[in-house]
Amino acid sequence: MTHADHAQRWREFLGRCGDAVAGVATHNRSGHLTRVAGLVMEAVGLRLPVGSGCTVFLPDGQNVQAEVVGFSGERLYLMPQHDVYGLAPGARVAPAEPIAQPLLVHHPRATYGGNGALAKQLPAGAGLLGRVVDGNGDPLDRLGPLITDTHVALQSRPINPLERKPISDVLDVGVRAINAMLTVGRGQRMGLFAGSGVGKSVLLGMMARYTSADVIVVGLIGERGREVQEFIEQILGHAGLARAVVVAAPADTSPLMRLQGAAYATAIAEHFRDEGRNVLLIMDSLTRYAMAQREIALAIGEPPATKGYPPSVFAKLPQLVERAGNGAAGSGSITAFYTVLTEGDDPQDPIADAARAILDGHVVLSRTLADEGHYPAIDVEASISRAMNQLVTPQQFEQVRRFKSMLSRYQRSRDLISVGAYVSGSDAELDRAIALYPRMQGFLRQDMNQRESHEGSIAALRDLLGEAATGNEGNAKNQ
Repeated sequence: MTHADHAQRWREFLGRCGDAVAGVATHNRSGHLTRVAGLVMEAVGLRLPVGSGCTVFLPDGQNVQAEVVGFSGERLYLMPQHDVYGLAPGARVAPAEPIAQPLLVHHPRATYGGNGALAKQLPAGAGLLGRVVDGNGDPLDRLGPLITDTHVALQSRPINPLERKPISDVLDVGVRAINAMLTVGRGQRMGLFAGSGVGKSVLLGMMARYTSADVIVVGLIGERGREVQEFIEQILGHAGLARAVVVAAPADTSPLMRLQGAAYATAIAEHFRDEGRNVLLIMDSLTRYAMAQREIALAIGEPPATKGYPPSVFAKLPQLVERAGNGAAGSGSITAFYTVLTEGDDPQDPIADAARAILDGHVVLSRTLADEGHYPAIDVEASISRAMNQLVTPQQFEQVRRFKSMLSRYQRSRDLISVGAYVSGSDAELDRAIALYPRMQGFLRQDMNQRESHEGSIAALRDLLGEAATGNEGNAKNQ
């Protein structure tokens, strides 16, 4: 027998062995719990990658779903999706799904775990419109099961930044102060910076109802459970909900579910964007998302860094935010508004500071304006849209500059004016600001049930400043 014949027989033998092994059912090993402390469970006997799902079995036949969030040596750190009442030492832990073999076909938008299996898939598509779901994709509205055959992964591969379409189209959000002074473009990511009780939810509801978008995806992350129903029924309304998907992960859910809720809302928006639709993504709030990651990171032993926030928090924020924006050519867009809660109205809060650095602009809500009954309480002097230069004409940009200049001049001299210490005629620019201030206030105010188009907002700003120019000419003639 030649060497070639011998090698061929070995190849055939090994091939038969491979076929025999492939026909054997996959057996998943199980482990057991060794420790439960606070938010984290520790298990041994399993080797699973971070992000894998697990099932922990209770003595009464029930089970607790969990996710691998870290490991140390042979120990896995698990985070439960719900409460852990009834767990006992030594409880059996098994993978939530069979460990699949590595896939041979690579999809550019798919996300893979460490064992080659696709990441967790949750429902998506048009069947979710008008529905309210939790972070697991289970309905919360008691309207029956979701009717959809489309599923998406919670995490996706980032889009090549050079393949993204530029921000070039104006997005009409229906709010006069934003349309005229802080023009937003399709695919832009804006932050809504506010303390508690300054009209944040009402402003979000106005944008959800009035924005010219094909689909609205709302992520209510870490908010009070009472506010979920109020936002849906009173602020979003029936018309807004009809073209929206609401993902709710209230404050009483586990930090894992709050993280997953934010990722799920973003994944749904990505799916509609990839279908070519223009999506408005509203995330309330980015701060609660960061706090959920802080709870998990501290529980598994990550050291705190800035004001109690571990480094992983500041790594997670851009990973979530960068998933929004314009897609590649031929796809749609995700215009995102992320609310950021400023602790004690402190704009230098670490999460607020990090959010400003990764977003395309910020709208600041002022407590002083809210206390005066000025709604929406947008502080246009402290707010900015970084894409505005690419969206408006030089004439409109100059009008915005003039408006802000007069408003700033009035605000700096407000105390002198209030006590009567300012003498009219001392400063011509301040005189114009004083004369126009009531109209400027009226321009920035808007009732929550009133919609103002982008064209109407620009025309109102032009008319207001045109009156200022006319008044200036009259003063010149009088002199």
